[in-house]
Amino acid sequence: MATPASGEQLAPNAAVIVFLAFALAYFLSALVRAITATLSPTLSVELSLNASDLGLLAGGYFFGFALTQLPLGNWLDRHGPRKVILGFLSVAVLGCAAFAMANSFAGLLAARVLTGMGVSACLMAPLTGYRRWLNPATQLRANSWMLMTGSLGMVAATLPVQWLMPMTGWRGLFWALAVLIGFSMVAIAVAVPAWRTSGATPGSDTEPPAASSKGYGLIWRHPYFRQMLPIGFVNYGGMVAVQTLWAGPWMVNVAGYSAQQAAAGLFGINLSMLTAFWLWGVINPRLARRGLAPERLIAWGLPLSFGVLLSIVWLGEGAGWLLWALFCVSSTFVALSQPAVALALPAEAAGRALSAFNLAIFAGVFVVQWGIGLLIDALALLGWSEPAQYRGAVAIFGFCCVLAYLGFLRAYRQRAHA
Repeated sequence: MATPASGEQLAPNAAVIVFLAFALAYFLSALVRAITATLSPTLSVELSLNASDLGLLAGGYFFGFALTQLPLGNWLDRHGPRKVILGFLSVAVLGCAAFAMANSFAGLLAARVLTGMGVSACLMAPLTGYRRWLNPATQLRANSWMLMTGSLGMVAATLPVQWLMPMTGWRGLFWALAVLIGFSMVAIAVAVPAWRTSGATPGSDTEPPAASSKGYGLIWRHPYFRQMLPIGFVNYGGMVAVQTLWAGPWMVNVAGYSAQQAAAGLFGINLSMLTAFWLWGVINPRLARRGLAPERLIAWGLPLSFGVLLSIVWLGEGAGWLLWALFCVSSTFVALSQPAVALALPAEAAGRALSAFNLAIFAGVFVVQWGIGLLIDALALLGWSEPAQYRGAVAIFGFCCVLAYLGFLRAYRQRAHA
């Protein structure tokens, strides 16, 4: 088992082993999250799902995810990453098995909610550990490379899933995922160090003030957290909603792709995201050393995604996977907000800070995924053509992204001049 080197800092070799163990679990959680985009044509035909059903099914994962975030933060701060993630992953195994056995939309939805609850610690647990085990610049790199691992899972959820479908069927895929998640639990149990339950420094008999309070008042009142909240909910949540669901149906129903072509397009999108997060991991420590704060980079870079969304709405049928990949990549600036929130608050409150912010992100994913589906169905009732329905829904989503960014920018400027 890996042990901290000095104080709570991990030695480099131990840090790599711990990262790989957590990365395997996060890879699988991202694969489970994104698989509905690839399976959407099959599930729509087999279960006669409309757009709002499909959005609700995909969003059910994020609803389950969001349900656990507040208690998860307290448990992480109190019991540590290893113990918490092992308990949660056992629920994920049950969720995947339940999905494989479901015979109705209600059964699938319940299984997705259960699975979302089970994998909800797969990013928060390692990030909480990294807050104590790694220095700040390395934390930024580790966060980006964890997200890169997630993108690799989403890549695996595209063409590889499409290739396996004829051999295993979608039920067989979920049985295999249940087994693989069980294997990741073994890796974490062996590799991840135990947690010192007190937030105090070594040798101290008392906890610091931040650790002695287990509530979320410190988090919700913090000005930095509140500054990042709008873009976490709308922009970050919207990026994930597009990547894990709506880019696929757009390619099929608007751009005229076949199911195989859409899977290839999703593969390209997720490969682009993998590359983007790898590059962020490479350059983040250098940016930190130069004093370029995450909020400054977000203020400069995030507006690029609005221009891409405008192009997608304008081009309609001509907007294929390349533009959606460009939208997702240009939105990755907002991913800098996650480790920045953890660093802005005390290390003893890292679990609560990360989980509260993650709650905002995944609540946003659920709202955007289901909301776009509801908008598409609503515009259909008005007699709009199918491409026009999608264009209208994406246009409204883009408008909400701009409003959230303006809320962030206002708070950022106020704090900068305070």
